[in-house]
Amino acid sequence: MNVSLQSELELLVAAAEAAAEMALSFFRNDAKVWTKAGHSPVSEADIAIDHLLHDRLLEARPGYGYLSEETEDDGSRLVVPRTFIVDPIDGTRGFISGTTDWTIPIAVVEAGRPIAAVLIAPAREELYQAILGGGTYRDGERTEVSRRKDLDGATLAVSQRLLRSASVSDRVRAKSVFHASLAYRLARVADGRSDGAAIKANARDWDLAAADLLVREAGGQLTYLDGKLPRYDRPETDHGPMVAGPPALCPLLARLTASALEQGL
Repeated sequence: MNVSLQSELELLVAAAEAAAEMALSFFRNDAKVWTKAGHSPVSEADIAIDHLLHDRLLEARPGYGYLSEETEDDGSRLVVPRTFIVDPIDGTRGFISGTTDWTIPIAVVEAGRPIAAVLIAPAREELYQAILGGGTYRDGERTEVSRRKDLDGATLAVSQRLLRSASVSDRVRAKSVFHASLAYRLARVADGRSDGAAIKANARDWDLAAADLLVREAGGQLTYLDGKLPRYDRPETDHGPMVAGPPALCPLLARLTASALEQGL
């Protein structure tokens, strides 16, 4: 593709800011809500933002694919070189309940990996961005993952249940943190506010692709438990268990997660 990464990033930032403005017009304003397949909630804000992003992004890049949680996937994205991967609102439950930890993540994926990414947290006025080889920035300041090498004393985006379910030999004393948006949990790994994260099976491309690049460009890793990198924009969009964090911490976190899974997490 002859579109520069910087041009891709500029498009994503503009689209994310427009989506954020729309999202805030619905936030804490009695948006209509219903339940979709899988018993997960969706709001009228999710649908309106999805339409905005679809139209804005594909008008600018008509030859690209588009994959979103709220758009039926017709498979046409699989035959084009680049695809937008979008979650109109990641953390819809938080959005509906009025908490501020929901986000709008957007990525451009090429050959199965993200090359440009933006994540905006409108209610917290935070904007993350990254391009391949260009580092990760939050609100204009470059970020780095934690330099922690030990799980004891770490701040981890994992459930208390996971920490309790690990076998005795693998248990650690760590602080568990949670945010409604999975992408935001990973973004906070990218800026060092969390030391690491564990992700259950069945996260989807739109939960992960943008945050993956944020973590990697901040010096970290997002991998399966065996250390392999996830691939995006495949026919199947779901993923197995993963961990994210500094390279030195990921194998330890993968062992902790595997131990918890063995205990029936």
